[in-house]
Amino acid sequence: MRIQIDVALHYRFQRSNTVFLALQAGQTEGQRLVQETLDLGTADVTRITGDAGVGERIWARVPGDEMRLSYRALLDITRRSQVLDQLQADPLHLLPGEAVPYLRPSLYCQSDKFVSFVEKRFGGLGGGAKISAMRDWIEAELAYVPGSSDASTTVLETFAGRQGVCRDYAHLMCALTRAAQIPARMVAVYSPDVTPPDFHAVAQVWLSGGWHLVDATGMCRADTMAVIAVGRDAYDVAFMESQVPAEMLWQSVQVSRV
Repeated sequence: MRIQIDVALHYRFQRSNTVFLALQAGQTEGQRLVQETLDLGTADVTRITGDAGVGERIWARVPGDEMRLSYRALLDITRRSQVLDQLQADPLHLLPGEAVPYLRPSLYCQSDKFVSFVEKRFGGLGGGAKISAMRDWIEAELAYVPGSSDASTTVLETFAGRQGVCRDYAHLMCALTRAAQIPARMVAVYSPDVTPPDFHAVAQVWLSGGWHLVDATGMCRADTMAVIAVGRDAYDVAFMESQVPAEMLWQSVQVSRV
């Protein structure tokens, strides 16, 4: 499937600023970049490799008090959606180095607090069947409510309040999966099926020797998602980190099938 991505950002800062950006679709397994353009005006740009070698991050030194950014990309999604129930959890001693860090609790995903719950609620299942059951439970139990959480909301608050947005669904998916001793990481993606259109957050779980995308909101399948960045939780995959307070003047994310 081919998708078109169009992003426009306009932010005002209190003074000249350095921002850390993660918004370009990555050259990674399951997707192929056909063409892209990124315009950051007069900002001085430095690129670094993203976490786990997925995609690139950008340091942008903005000389004035405003940043205008436009990003446009054409991308082929080549991965297929796979039935998770057919996949197996790898034994801990056979996990590779790239997967092991995503077994551990993180700032927003206190997975160690969910071990008893996961054993009681999903203990009779294993591997991909357990992941599918967790995903279904999250979608059924949580209400998608824009504005119900903020940048400081942790998975403990989401679990208690039973509502959130995509980052909260992904945090809970990662926390439950890690509590089951299966690696899981947070993933920032684009997809034409996100409503309303925006940057989107999902989980990626390690099963049968590879990473598999899981969207607990139920909006997107793996074959419709373009991966931007991966990390432990939302702290690692934010589309922009600013060194000074930032005021959003305009932001638009549009993704469409071509």
